[in-house]
Amino acid sequence: MTSLRTSPPPPRAEHLRTWILTDATELRQLRASLHRELTGHPRLPAEDSDDILDRIVLVATELATNAIRHGIPPTEVRLLRNPDSLILDVADHDLSTIPELADTRPLHAGGRGLLLAQSFSLDVGWYATQDTKHIWAAFATRP
Repeated sequence: MTSLRTSPPPPRAEHLRTWILTDATELRQLRASLHRELTGHPRLPAEDSDDILDRIVLVATELATNAIRHGIPPTEVRLLRNPDSLILDVADHDLSTIPELADTRPLHAGGRGLLLAQSFSLDVGWYATQDTKHIWAAFATRP
């Protein structure tokens, strides 16, 4: 397995919204709320807004699922923005493990959330604070 690169999210990011999750039953609410939050968002290019919105919602679901399944609750999902991108920042409270890409697993074995995040976003990284481990993904809002 390969480790995900360590890097904080862009420092100029403005906080838009936070969701706190305690278990997987809340993922449906997260998806619906995130979809509502981003529908008609002025920073999403009109011609690609559905595609970008679907990618963001999918990656949020994958990262939140990983945090719920492999981390220590609560899981915090934050939506941030800077002038050129929207950023998902997903945190859990397990500082004893580092995020790893499941690049050597068979396709049917699962564990592909981080690889999906890398495929569907502009950039992905992770960092830790004193209390939380964060995985973030950035999505371009300008062509």
